Amino acid sequence: MRFRHPDGSTVHLAYCTNVHPAETLDGVLAQLRDHCEPVRRRLGRDRLGIGLWLARDAAHSLITDPASLRALRAELDRRGLEVVTLNGFPYEGFGADEVKYRVYQPDWTRPERLAHTTDLARLLAALLPEDVTEGSVSTLPLAWRTPFDAGAAATARTALATLATRLDALEELTGRSIRIGLEPEPGCIVETVADAVAALTPVPNPSPVPSPSRVPSPTSVSNPSRVPGSAPGSVTNSVPNPRIGVCLDTCHLATSFEDPRTALDSLAAAGIPVPKAQLSAALHAEHPHLPEVRAALAAFAEPRFLHQTRTRTAAGLRGTDDLPEALASSGHHATTTPGLPDATPWRAHFHVPLHAPPAPPLSSTLPVLQETLALLVGGPHPRTHHLEVETYTWQALPPESRPRTRARLADGIAAELTLARDLLTDLGLKELP
Repeated sequence: MRFRHPDGSTVHLAYCTNVHPAETLDGVLAQLRDHCEPVRRRLGRDRLGIGLWLARDAAHSLITDPASLRALRAELDRRGLEVVTLNGFPYEGFGADEVKYRVYQPDWTRPERLAHTTDLARLLAALLPEDVTEGSVSTLPLAWRTPFDAGAAATARTALATLATRLDALEELTGRSIRIGLEPEPGCIVETVADAVAALTPVPNPSPVPSPSRVPSPTSVSNPSRVPGSAPGSVTNSVPNPRIGVCLDTCHLATSFEDPRTALDSLAAAGIPVPKAQLSAALHAEHPHLPEVRAALAAFAEPRFLHQTRTRTAAGLRGTDDLPEALASSGHHATTTPGLPDATPWRAHFHVPLHAPPAPPLSSTLPVLQETLALLVGGPHPRTHHLEVETYTWQALPPESRPRTRARLADGIAAELTLARDLLTDLGLKELP
């Protein structure tokens, strides 16, 4: 879906296909037929943007077989679909019965991550519509927080610099500009926008990253890459590289209780671009000490994905790696017992449907999404031109909320896109045919 911003530029809205992951090229083609085209038809649009997720095997097939790449491009055109952004965060296995920590491998210390992301950029340059010259790829925020030391930071820094050089060469060859966005996520080396600024802002003499032995306990959120007065995860030695920026996920932003205006202002002040934003909502519990609230939260504690949980206390941000750990407290207002302090609201990294927040006593962080979107595209000029609805957890919802058929899933995705469309038009953008 395309929108005309008041400044005359085009803002693209897509939905991410990792909600129905496929590991192979045949699976991707089936996904276009069985899911993406039906969503487009429900919206009554001639053209629908999708944020394509290509697992490593599917990407490799396309890179090594030009005929397959041409066939994919033709299939997208035939089904009224277009691609301006790729989700490069999961490498493979996103449809497995248990994903959890596996989604962070390989990280940016591994050559496989660089090779895969390079392939995605090349594929995207070939898949962009004829009238589009800019694409974006979201990616892992360097690594999970442990283990990560000074050597790992240097390796990741070199990999991203190499990638930026390859993207420069790609634009010279194709005329298409592809940018990468590190996607801050709770628990990762780059957990917050503040971490991203530290990682992407050059410093004269980066301090070493603390060894894994200094990584704090799960209930005290203090990123091991964040050292006062330094940016130990810095990935460049000169100015911020315009090829490497931030993919701003509004669920992750809300889970870490970040203020959208402060976050975006800090990126602007540092000269760090936002190639892409993901429109998503986290799970919010206003009164987690109440038994009925804890029971409602427990229904979202499922075995497939990691649901990092955070609360903001007078002592700072505290958190656990997963929702069951947060719920493990045996008493109210826990501080030293297992679990998470429950005197202040909790937010969990669980992408809930934008149009269908959980029933009371829970809610979603849709207001954070709305505020962030207004800051991103509601001003005189857009701060990003690529927006992606990313609710991949439909089949991880409590059983009574899961779509039981393809048709019901398509209905839900179309409803999310309708909500996002309405938010954009309310901000003065005009939907294009």
